[in-house]
This record gives sequence, structure tokens and C-alpha cells, in this order.
Amino acid sequence: MSSLVSIIIPYYKKKSFFKKTINSVVNQTYKNFEVILIYDDNNRSELLFVKKVLKEVKNKKIIINKKNVGVGISRNNGIQESKGKFLSFLDADDIWDKNKLKKQIKFMKKNNLNFSYSNYSIINDKGVLLKKIKSPKRIKFKNLLFSCDIALSSVVVNSNLLKSERFPNLKTKEDYLLWLKLSKKNVKMLGIGENLIFWRKTSNSLSSSIKQKLKDAFLVYNKYLKFNFLISLILIFCLSVNSIIKRYL
Repeated sequence: MSSLVSIIIPYYKKKSFFKKTINSVVNQTYKNFEVILIYDDNNRSELLFVKKVLKEVKNKKIIINKKNVGVGISRNNGIQESKGKFLSFLDADDIWDKNKLKKQIKFMKKNNLNFSYSNYSIINDKGVLLKKIKSPKRIKFKNLLFSCDIALSSVVVNSNLLKSERFPNLKTKEDYLLWLKLSKKNVKMLGIGENLIFWRKTSNSLSSSIKQKLKDAFLVYNKYLKFNFLISLILIFCLSVNSIIKRYL
């Protein structure tokens, strides 16, 4: 029997893209999954819409946060309610290839993995392809420090991995810090080598705020990983340069 996969989806003002995101989940060739939607908006105006879209999903749970807490804490709330052997993360505006879960779970079981990711494509608000990103076959802590090559919506992890580690309370870089912590523990991280997701680059998202990303990157290196001020600045510079090269050049 196939293993249950818990798909964790935080939701905050993604009405324009959410139906396509959920369609890409419903159309998965791997069918043993549950969707855990975390509604993270103080304004409940889109809640009815979200519930209507999720009617297509048979096995689901909707968590409504009492207040806006951000994507990291929202995902933690979803993890807390999950039942799957595997956890898969999906942003509410990204899109999966229909064979994403099937291929990735098979890849993980074949290679005895607890953590995997895939290549990805970058698309804009209208779904136009901007660039294809090829992720490294294997990622270790020393490499991850200089360049974040793991797209959140491509990640599948064994739920046991996140019993002791969770997403930190950061506005951005929350996934990057979690991957760093896991890699520092020598968790084997392998990429499947196929393009299985479409990562949407939107102009008004938190992840597009340069100031916020720089601030959170400093917190990652200096506060959480305990690097000194100078080394933290050097790592931020390397991370920024590699991000520009990867996504724009």
C-alpha cells in the first residue's frame, strides 16, 4: 500500500492563483494524500472561496489561524495536524507536475531518503515561463550556506525529520533556515533531477522584497547559525549574488 503524503499549504491572499494550484494537486497520479490548508488571513473574505475550491479534494483539513502568523508558523500548525509518513510543502500560488508525488516518493523509497527536492521552473503572474532552474544532485551544509538551491514547493520529507526541527518565525528565509539546520545534522538531501514544479514569481510577494530578504538572511546567519557580523555579511553577499545569477542570468 502506498504511503500517505500530507500536503501543507499556507494561504494568504492568493485568490488569483489558488484554483490552479489545487487543480495540480487533484490531478496528481499519486492519490494517497491529504491536504492541510492553513488559512492565515485576519480578513475572512476569501475563506468561502478557499472552501469552495477545496471541495474537489476528498481528504482535507482546513486550519484557520486566530491571527496572521506568517508562512513558517502556519506550516508548523499544519505539520502538527498531519498524519502522513511524508510531508510535502506547497505554496498557494505554485503548480505541481501531475507526476510530482508519484516520481518523488518512488525516488525516495528507492534511495532510502528522508529528504528530496526537484528542479523547477520560474513563472510570472500570468504563468509565462521565465526560466528553468536545475538544482544540484546533492546538497550539503557547506554548499547550502552560499546558495539556496532548494525550492520549497519541490520538497518532500519524512515526517520523522520534523519532530525536533520546525520552521522558524521569519517573514522570509524560513524554509532556507530549516534546510540549513537539517543539512547541518547530515541529513542526506538528494534532487530527483526532473522539473516537477512551477514556482511563481509575483511582484507583491514578501519573497520579492529585497530589504526583507536581506534582513532575514542576516538573522539566519548571525542569530540562528551564530556566525559573527563580518562572516554573516560575506555569506549574505554570496547568497545574493548566487540568487541573481540563478534567477536572472
